[in-house]
Amino acid sequence: MNTQMDTMEKLRILSDAAKYDAACTSSGVNRAGVKGQLGSAAACGICHSFASDGRCISLLKVLMTNICAYDCTYCLNRRSNDTPRATFRPQELADLTISFYRRNYIEGLFLSSAVFGSPDITCERMLETLHILRNEYHFNGYIHVKAIPGADETLLQQLGLLADRMSVNLELPTGEGLQKLAPQKTQKAILKPMRQIQSGIVDYRLTAGKSAFLERSSGNRYLSHSIFDTRKQISASAADLGWISSSSARSLPEKERSAPFVPAGQSTQMIIGASPETDYQILRLTEGLYQKYSLKRVFFSAYIPVAEDSLLPALDTKPPLLREHRLYQADWLLRFYQFKADEILDQNSPNFNPYLDPKCNWAVQHYGLFPVDVNRAPFEMLLRVPGIGPKSARRIWHARKQASLGLDELKRMGVVLKRAQYFITCNGFSGAHPGQGSAGRERITRALIDPNVFSGGVEQLSMFSPPAVDKLVEQGVPPRAAQRMIREEAVQCLARAL
Repeated sequence: MNTQMDTMEKLRILSDAAKYDAACTSSGVNRAGVKGQLGSAAACGICHSFASDGRCISLLKVLMTNICAYDCTYCLNRRSNDTPRATFRPQELADLTISFYRRNYIEGLFLSSAVFGSPDITCERMLETLHILRNEYHFNGYIHVKAIPGADETLLQQLGLLADRMSVNLELPTGEGLQKLAPQKTQKAILKPMRQIQSGIVDYRLTAGKSAFLERSSGNRYLSHSIFDTRKQISASAADLGWISSSSARSLPEKERSAPFVPAGQSTQMIIGASPETDYQILRLTEGLYQKYSLKRVFFSAYIPVAEDSLLPALDTKPPLLREHRLYQADWLLRFYQFKADEILDQNSPNFNPYLDPKCNWAVQHYGLFPVDVNRAPFEMLLRVPGIGPKSARRIWHARKQASLGLDELKRMGVVLKRAQYFITCNGFSGAHPGQGSAGRERITRALIDPNVFSGGVEQLSMFSPPAVDKLVEQGVPPRAAQRMIREEAVQCLARAL
């Protein structure tokens, strides 16, 4: 077998081993092409997303190696698992990345790794790869790299000066779950590099004359407060921040100090369903990570059974995709809708409603606050109306300053009136009245029930359907008929709960 075949076989093994990492997202970085250098980066999208000009752009998502010193029960690449192993040499992976870039296959790199030998050895190999790309090939494209918990702080600092985004996988939502399924790891060890990266980002931004904290969506400027506003916006010296580490960028030489440190911010990922945490616990943790570490994103990955173990779900257990979907919806509410975790779930109701998205579920539980007049309601209250999102709320906010709005104007602004009509009043419209008793409650329920759960298609059924649908299908009921039956049952149950 020739060298090229060897390299491609490694790529096959290590790209497949990286498929469970869900932390690929829009880059958050705008960097124009530079004469004499290769590539550029665009904030509008990365990794099978779409740029502003309509191009589909993608990353090479791969592991440095899948030879791991750890034996985490839930991991495909754990030490005791019988799986093909491979390792890229830094020069080999850098050459492959550039080769793919020149062929227009990719526009950036997403690099992670199992722990080969020790965290320091692994981090050194990843650092060498990035050094070759940035300094020998002068690659100017987007690079996302995973930090290795336990690696020397200096190595992580150097990685941050070469990468656009860094992430540290939290892996499991609680320390108890981690101790049970990955006893070689601790939550403290995972959070330590997360804090270091945050410190480096803050110090670089202050050195560059920017705000200490990363910019959020432009739409957040309309919010009077959010989960990101619990700390003071500091623009003074980094020394004023008690959580800045001694290894911050300010201690680096002038040339390196002027270089951007992780300009696209950091993210994390946690596995959902491998351990028994409630949705409320996960959401509280998510909110805390945003507040304490100023993360750009928290990603959720539905656990796919890959190992037979008494501590894990059975191999025939389906991944909790609907639960993952609900967590992403709730995450959106935290970041862009001014919700707090305790408003979405609580100890009495610690798990998501499978049939209503979190926002609709909140509106149903607080129906007494509605209807609201869209021409007078505060911006924050507009965001809580089912059928009104951040974009349509901003359009309403600006348009109502010029004229009183009616249903026709709201429809043109993108308001989903099928849902919103039961929660709003406006010019010439006093709100839809569903009627009294069970008939009225059923009418509202039918308008709010999540269409993703009951789409009527077999493919969608396999993605989000509740277990009851699958049971009927196993009993021989046609999929669409099973969906209709469970949908009607869900409508009746939700209507009685209103």
